[in-house]
Amino acid sequence: MTAKYIVAVGGSAGAIESLPRFIKTFPADLSAAVFLVTHLPARGKSFLADLITRAGSLPAVDAFDGQRIEAGIVYVAQPDKHLIISDGHIHLTRGPKEGLHRPSINLTFRSAAAAYGHLAIGVVLSGMLDDGAAGLWDIAVHGGKTIVQDPEEAKFPGMPSNALQDLQVDHVLKLHDIGPTVARILSGDAMERSNGHSPPEKPRRFSGITCPECRGPLWESNAGPVEFECRVGHKFALKALAEEHTSAQERKMYEAILALQEGAEVADFLAKRAGGSRSEQFCSEAEQLRSHADAIRSMIEQRIVTPVD
Repeated sequence: MTAKYIVAVGGSAGAIESLPRFIKTFPADLSAAVFLVTHLPARGKSFLADLITRAGSLPAVDAFDGQRIEAGIVYVAQPDKHLIISDGHIHLTRGPKEGLHRPSINLTFRSAAAAYGHLAIGVVLSGMLDDGAAGLWDIAVHGGKTIVQDPEEAKFPGMPSNALQDLQVDHVLKLHDIGPTVARILSGDAMERSNGHSPPEKPRRFSGITCPECRGPLWESNAGPVEFECRVGHKFALKALAEEHTSAQERKMYEAILALQEGAEVADFLAKRAGGSRSEQFCSEAEQLRSHADAIRSMIEQRIVTPVD
């Protein structure tokens, strides 16, 4: 049966191992299609669909491009592919990463909001940083229902906590209460009564910051949770951007160390082939380059990095 309702679920660290048990709390006659998006290694293989099918009341399948959306089925996002929910079918793409992730929870949530509006339910589970918060906001402004796992229960409360900071959610629940609550929402007429909202436009302005992945300029959108997007489509929530910029800064400093050390080696070669004062000058240059490299290495080791979660 073609699904009329959509339940989009996003989780990361601390959620993946509990997903089979979580899906088991949904009734076998669920009148919605369920989508699961988790952060997986790009070259890994997902066995989640098999685990859910064996453990729960709902069958789970690996999502594929063009797949028809049917009620009572759990569709599992695949490694290194975004899962986009369209009207009645699924689209998979290797588009630009969002928040350093592919698949991105935010992207799937946004697509659910755009395609199903007030007939969509978004669920954010345990995980680090803030993937899912902006997408859950999109579901809310389109009139859909929003659920967040209780941060006190989550092994990694970052994702639930950030969602709660960015919007007023409909339900904050323990894991075992989410499935029954979704079933109650769908069995009532709350989904039908809601006509949704006209989502606000997201004004954009140049942030003055560059993309840590491609070095292109980032534009800031702050209608709802703050997000940054570059020309090619890399997108970051604020905390994910801070995390990746920290890593990018360290990478660049190590690149500088490498360049200085190589420069010192070149100066050593020149010193061996030069004579008299020229040799001494090249030796001094090599010594200075190594000193600069050591100073940068010391900067990396002594840097203070403040946690964002």
